[in-house]
Amino acid sequence: QVQLVESGGGLVQPGGSLRLSCVASGFTFNQYDMMWYRQSPGKERELIAVIRSDNSGGVAKYAGSVQGRFEISRDNGKNTMFLQMNDLKPEDTAVYYCNAECDDDDILDHSTCEHWGQGILVNVSS
Repeated sequence: QVQLVESGGGLVQPGGSLRLSCVASGFTFNQYDMMWYRQSPGKERELIAVIRSDNSGGVAKYAGSVQGRFEISRDNGKNTMFLQMNDLKPEDTAVYYCNAECDDDDILDHSTCEHWGQGILVNVSS
């Protein structure tokens, strides 16, 4: 059973902070690239942060919209990924999704090794 479960969302005022968690099970967590996406009504799903697998050094990368405000991290011993969100803005309001993908460019079809959480709502409002 493969499962990704997000937690930590909710309502927060502009300028505030939240920390999202994604607990993974059913696959070899440290061999996967982990990602956070978000999606708001009327907008395309947006990749906002990536943290690479152990094989790729665990390097993090961010979309320009969150650069400097959000921090992605992972604890491989706990099979958990985090997203620390600071200085939140109303435009950060979205459903946030945890995503995992195997770190292997030779695999032609990644659908068998790509997993999604069900999403969690972050509502930034005053």
